[in-house]
Amino acid sequence: MFLGLDGFRTGWVAVSIDGPRRDIAFPADVSTALSAPCVRAAIDIPIGMTEDGERACDRLARDKLAPHRSRVFTGARRWLWEAFTDPDEANVEASRRAQKRASRQLWHLGRKIMEVDAFVRAHRSLDIREAHPELVFLRLNGAPLPSKKTEQGASRRRDLLIDAGFMEIDDWLGTARSKTGAKPDDVLDACAIALAARDCAGCLPEGAPPRDAHGVPMQIWF
Repeated sequence: MFLGLDGFRTGWVAVSIDGPRRDIAFPADVSTALSAPCVRAAIDIPIGMTEDGERACDRLARDKLAPHRSRVFTGARRWLWEAFTDPDEANVEASRRAQKRASRQLWHLGRKIMEVDAFVRAHRSLDIREAHPELVFLRLNGAPLPSKKTEQGASRRRDLLIDAGFMEIDDWLGTARSKTGAKPDDVLDACAIALAARDCAGCLPEGAPPRDAHGVPMQIWF
């Protein structure tokens, strides 16, 4: 079984692939999502962080997604959330360190970033990889896609997932997702991440990954 995880405000979208079978769940935390054995899991969240927030995998992913470089968030640093509870204070410290300031979008991902970081560091025997849905959709489509926030972009992603075997996607986007708090694009992204977990068709950078100060690999799969 292969598992793909994409976060939303109150939990995670967990999509599993087990042979021809596809399933979806909406666990509240990563430990619950990864409680069942799986061959490999992929997560759409930064895994492995540097002190200054600069990672080669982010730069390479942004270049690969050009002209849509902004689809890759950058700048995750453990100290941001370990030492601060206020984003403005954290950014004062970032400026003092001559580092890039954290965007509000990145800041609000902090709880989930640290949740995954703690789990990965505590379960090093598990095969848990960082993946990016936009890189997966680029691979499937063979060309850049319109924004997933547009009707055209969402429809094309849905069609690509159906072609990849997700025949249940319309039910997942409708009935299954209802009242969970997850958005339609969270479901689409989790499906793409599950494909990255199963296929591992490519990674950035290629070869042996660089590792952070805690020995966590910094590599994005697709």
